[in-house]
Amino acid sequence: MDNIRNFCIIAHIDHGKSTLADRLLEKTNTIGVREFQEQVLDDMDLERERGITIKSHAIQMEYSHEDEKYILNLIDTPGHVDFSYEVSRSIAACEGALLVVDATQGIQAQTISNLYKALDHNLEIIPVLNKMDMASAMPEDVKDQIVDLTGCDREEIIEASAKTGAGIEKILSEIIRRIPPPAGDPDAPLQALIFDSIFNSFRGIIAYFRIINGTVSTGDHVMFFSTGHEYDADEIGVLKLKQVPRERMSVGDVGYIISGIKDSSEVKVGDTITHVKNPCQSAISGFEDVKPMVFAGIYPVDADEYENLRSSIEKLQLNDASLSFVPESSAALGFGFRCGFLGLLHMEIVQERLDREFGLDVITTVPNVSFKVYTAKGEEIDVHNPSGLPPVNHIDRIEEPYIIAQVITKSDYVGPIMNLGIDKRGILKNQIYLTKDRVELTFEMPLSEIVFDFYDKLKSISKGYASFDYYYTAYRKADLVRLDILLNGEMVDALSTLIYRGNAYDFGRKMCIKLKELIPRQQFDIAIQAAIGAKIISRETVKAVRKDVTAKCYGGDITRKRKLLEKQKKGKKRMRQVGNVEVPQQAFLAVLKLD
Repeated sequence: MDNIRNFCIIAHIDHGKSTLADRLLEKTNTIGVREFQEQVLDDMDLERERGITIKSHAIQMEYSHEDEKYILNLIDTPGHVDFSYEVSRSIAACEGALLVVDATQGIQAQTISNLYKALDHNLEIIPVLNKMDMASAMPEDVKDQIVDLTGCDREEIIEASAKTGAGIEKILSEIIRRIPPPAGDPDAPLQALIFDSIFNSFRGIIAYFRIINGTVSTGDHVMFFSTGHEYDADEIGVLKLKQVPRERMSVGDVGYIISGIKDSSEVKVGDTITHVKNPCQSAISGFEDVKPMVFAGIYPVDADEYENLRSSIEKLQLNDASLSFVPESSAALGFGFRCGFLGLLHMEIVQERLDREFGLDVITTVPNVSFKVYTAKGEEIDVHNPSGLPPVNHIDRIEEPYIIAQVITKSDYVGPIMNLGIDKRGILKNQIYLTKDRVELTFEMPLSEIVFDFYDKLKSISKGYASFDYYYTAYRKADLVRLDILLNGEMVDALSTLIYRGNAYDFGRKMCIKLKELIPRQQFDIAIQAAIGAKIISRETVKAVRKDVTAKCYGGDITRKRKLLEKQKKGKKRMRQVGNVEVPQQAFLAVLKLD
């Protein structure tokens, strides 16, 4: 047990976590030359294409230091703000963390956010200055920032380059020297924390765990604490590149358990595994519940795929515990699910994974946040979907969630970023110069304003330099209205949005113009209207495709032409009563791209 070290790598997106993990695996000979590829732990095609980590990945390494053999359990984590939940789970399973900072970019918002999470769990922090081989590296400036942030000595900061492999030996020896071995009692009742799970179509659900107290052997009769279900541990083992079975595992070990579980609802991430005969007294605490920030409806394009979609989302939820969903129905789209996501990137990734891993074609509605509605009778209703809003005359007030947003940027871009924050109904709370040319701006703003395009605009204004992190504060009263889109007088509930009254007119007009481009022409005129309640605020018309019925009339009396045109008019009127307008998937996505 004294020779086990459990640690994770935390950093802002693109600071080189996955590349550093590659070098550590090479140095410890965990992977051979034939198995090696860039970002070896990022096993999803999506992760490789985008160059981001979406899932935390656990792997065990063996390393000899001063003639002693050590077992190092590494958990590589994502860096994007939308996947911060994965980071919190990894931190709960570790005793130490490598804090990786890019020497060319310095401290960024997500670095600070992840560091605070690690400190809350009393992890030992080892600062690593990565990308030292780059010509644009600023080691002395960035070291000042790290010392200010963590309070460590300058000598403790390890200079490294994950690309060239410089400093990797030093990192490994510091992990062994500074990170404490797991503290726990091997003779106590079994307590193991489930920090992840995956679905295997042959073996059922495989849970990944970290043992806090006690020991477990193959064939033991175990129980999951929160659900009370009992299972036999058919196979336990450690996670190398592949799963390696073991007969017995003890305190500090990180591994997997296969017990033939078929139902995804029986495995909850953050649950505790214990023995049936000698159970532990309490579950492991300190594991946070996820709070979805953005809600959107996901519907199958083909209504027969509904059950298939349900089982696919359940399987995805095993692997991504921050995804939540409840069934809902829409007049326009039929039956589907209202899903909760941590952000827009998370939503995009889930949609992409449903398509790639399960072959499902889905329609995603306009994302929105969750509002609290107080009725005139004093009832409080949580509204995740604009169509769930009570009639206007029953509403006393609506409250929306507010967040504190922290933006770290170069001082050149402070003015435009302040303007962006104020345009999004933000209030500038604080402005701190971290160094002479780096500023931290703190805004208080409604969550609904950052859902759409705040992050994209922030990146383009600051030429990619600004970094952004946010946390939820409280609900505040808001002047919101429901904006409906009508096609030929019929409301399309999937396009309804709850929006700030001051932005409604502008947004409604843009929606109508965009839909006019996207909705294909029919044999009859299509009226596209934006409405607040009974009041129409904008209108566009998709003109009918017309046939020239008067072409065969050459000369003769005008009444002959009139007669043919009247006949056509009646036909169009009849067609309009029976014809319905198909809204293409691009229309739902176009709302996100409205500038």
